[in-house]
Amino acid sequence: MPALEPIPCDTTPVPFTSLDLDTRLLEGVRDLGWADTRPIQTAVIPLALGGQDLIACAETGTGKTAAFVVPTLQRLLLDERDPEKLALRAAGKSRVLVLAPTRELAVQIEDEIHGLSYHTNVTSAAVYGGVDMGMQERALKAGVDIIVATPGRLMDHMRQQNADLSGIELLVLDEADRMMDMGFWPDVRRIVAALPPSSAGRQTLLFSATMPNEVVRDAFEITRDAKYVQVGQRSAPPKSITHRVESVAHSHKVEWLIDHLRRPAGPVLIFTRTKIGADRLARKLAAAGVRCTALHADRSQDQRRIAVEGFKSGKYKVLVATDIAARGLDIDAIHTVINYEVPDSPDTYVHRVGRTGRADEVGQAVTLVAPEERRALAFLAKSVGLPLE
Repeated sequence: MPALEPIPCDTTPVPFTSLDLDTRLLEGVRDLGWADTRPIQTAVIPLALGGQDLIACAETGTGKTAAFVVPTLQRLLLDERDPEKLALRAAGKSRVLVLAPTRELAVQIEDEIHGLSYHTNVTSAAVYGGVDMGMQERALKAGVDIIVATPGRLMDHMRQQNADLSGIELLVLDEADRMMDMGFWPDVRRIVAALPPSSAGRQTLLFSATMPNEVVRDAFEITRDAKYVQVGQRSAPPKSITHRVESVAHSHKVEWLIDHLRRPAGPVLIFTRTKIGADRLARKLAAAGVRCTALHADRSQDQRRIAVEGFKSGKYKVLVATDIAARGLDIDAIHTVINYEVPDSPDTYVHRVGRTGRADEVGQAVTLVAPEERRALAFLAKSVGLPLE
């Protein structure tokens, strides 16, 4: 496997107006209130605009989505009068495919695409499970410019021959490490095999918050002469987060939470290992008067949407979630992340606590540790490189 050495690149924020972007795209940037790029955007956007395959690693909450959405839209706008590209649209063929591990992340990516492309004619569709396939089928057959999909649901459409991927010229894999952790990589491989090859000019951008060796190996397999861009460490939580441990017997954890959550503080995200555990804990907290709801994979898409929107709006102070359901949550105002149990891996810890301290805001991570979890805590502290004492 080739060594993964980051290329030197400038990460100093620059005005979006200095990037020579289409004026309609700049209008979308202004609508969103953005003035300057963030470090990962400074590093990635010029390389992506140049057609370079990229493997990019950056902490959660650092603006990775815009780092690929901005150059994607710029590419489509530059080509909009190209007869060959117009023929692709007329033939109902999409040109860009973005793969994401969860429906929540897919929706959030498409929301950002909508915001940035508001003043353009670029079309997009989010394709994910838990909802009827009919509307997605119509969008795919119409040949929207950008498909944002979870691997499993896109495979469902491919089996029914709803998705023509023969015109894809740009592939983006967001949060590749989570797709691997969640077992989606076989589907990712099948999808990539159905695309035009890199040798035919397809550009591939792969983004990940951590870069374990398994991701590196597969990233090199699906990219061509890719450059590696790293902002921050390969597997580390944002520096804006404070970390602390509370020693609490397992039988007293709910009591500790109830007391803690009665104090004035911002929104709190609590992680549990299981769906049953998330439901049980949410019920106990609600019975004690805590405004909370649960988020996990067994809840319907509508229930998950209501839970996330209620948490964002302040209706619920606390969201109790499993790792899979919370993956991709992009809520800037989360004050505290609490691990109800010690996470089972360093990467899980990094991804969980990365839900707070986003956009350089100060965040807090708390891990509740029962006596029988001390050994797991010691391993975690050593692996993550944090003084979790």
